Amino acid sequence: MRLTGELREGSFIRRVTRFSALVDVAGGKEYVFLPNPGRLRELLLPAVRVLLAPVPSSRRKTRFDLVMVYAGQNLVSIDARLPKKLVAELLQNGMLPEFAGYRLFQKEAPYRGSRFDFLLLSGQDRCFVEAKSVTLVRQILAYFPDAITSRGAKHLHHLISAVEEGYKAGVLFIIQRHDADAFSPEEENDPQFAAELREAAARGVKIIAYTCQVKPGEIDLFSKVK
Repeated sequence: MRLTGELREGSFIRRVTRFSALVDVAGGKEYVFLPNPGRLRELLLPAVRVLLAPVPSSRRKTRFDLVMVYAGQNLVSIDARLPKKLVAELLQNGMLPEFAGYRLFQKEAPYRGSRFDFLLLSGQDRCFVEAKSVTLVRQILAYFPDAITSRGAKHLHHLISAVEEGYKAGVLFIIQRHDADAFSPEEENDPQFAAELREAAARGVKIIAYTCQVKPGEIDLFSKVK
């Protein structure tokens, strides 16, 4: 999946708010939008190299989105909006084997006070799919979440209810980097989410995790992990 616009390089200075950061761009300090509410403590370190996407708009106070960061020699996408776009593209092109035979019917599909990212159809079968952004990796093990997500736990609970009512359901964890060999819920950060995820898997919700190959201006699925 190609990203639009040419990325600019910068040097991270500090996080300002949940959704903003201060970055050195060509020797000048620039406030930028950070499209990820997670902690990102292992990635957003002082002086680390980052990549910025220009977003020209008269309605914005910031000129750039902070979308990628270097973890050593590895490039990591930290845009939490991107997995939904990537999964939508893959579903529309029939490129996810776990959902072969399904077609993308609706985005932001409502169900019991929740909105699931996608509703797929295949004959009489209906399948809800959620896409989650993963950036936290420790010693080749990817973890989610890196901060408490009550909304994520609620979605899992509702996916279980949907399966009980005859729907199919799945959660796609998109690990926005390639240096992971396995996936696990982050028990210490969010024990409730971890418990809900185990329950969902036991009750028939598909739990799927993929790493990604990340390049400046491009991201694609790389490898399925357990």
